[in-house]
Amino acid sequence: METASIFLLPNGTFFVELLVFLIIVFLITKYILPPLNRAMEKRQEEIRASLESAERARTDAAAADDERRQALEEARQQAREIVAQAGHTAEQVAAEARARAQVEYERIVANADAEVNLARQRAVDEAAGQMGELVLDVVERIIGREVDAEAHRDLIDEAIGALQVGSRTDGSATSGAGSLQ
Repeated sequence: METASIFLLPNGTFFVELLVFLIIVFLITKYILPPLNRAMEKRQEEIRASLESAERARTDAAAADDERRQALEEARQQAREIVAQAGHTAEQVAAEARARAQVEYERIVANADAEVNLARQRAVDEAAGQMGELVLDVVERIIGREVDAEAHRDLIDEAIGALQVGSRTDGSATSGAGSLQ
C-alpha cells in the first residue's frame, strides 16, 4: 500500500531543507551582505562626492564666468575712457597747434608790416632826396642861374616834409586796410 503524502503536512526533508535554507541565509547575511553593503555605501559616497564636486565646479565656473564678464566690462569701460581721453588730448593738441599757428601768423604779419613800413620809409626818404635835387635843377633851369642849396635849405626841407606827411597819410590808410585782412 502506498501511502500518499499530504502536501500540507511537513515531512523530514522539509526540516532539513529549512535548516539548510536558514544556514545559507545566515551565511549570506553574515559574510556576503556586509561587504556588498560596504561596497554599495562606498559607491554611493563616491557618487555623492562626485555630485558635490560637480556642483562646486558648476558654481566655480559660474563665478569665474561672472568674474570674466565683469573683467571684460571693466576692460571695455577702460577702453572707452582711453578713447575719450585720446580724443580730448587730440582736441587739446589741435587747439594748441592752432594757437601756435595763429601766434606765428601774427608774428609773420607784424614782421611783414614792419618790413613794408621800413621799405616805404626808405623809398620816401630816397624820393625826398631826389626830389630836393630835382627841385633845385628845375628852379635853376627856370631861373636860369645857379641856386645855392644851403641858402634855400629851409624851403627844400619844407617841401620834403610836406611830401613825407602826404606819404604817411597814404601809408597809414594802406596799413589800416592791410591789417583788416
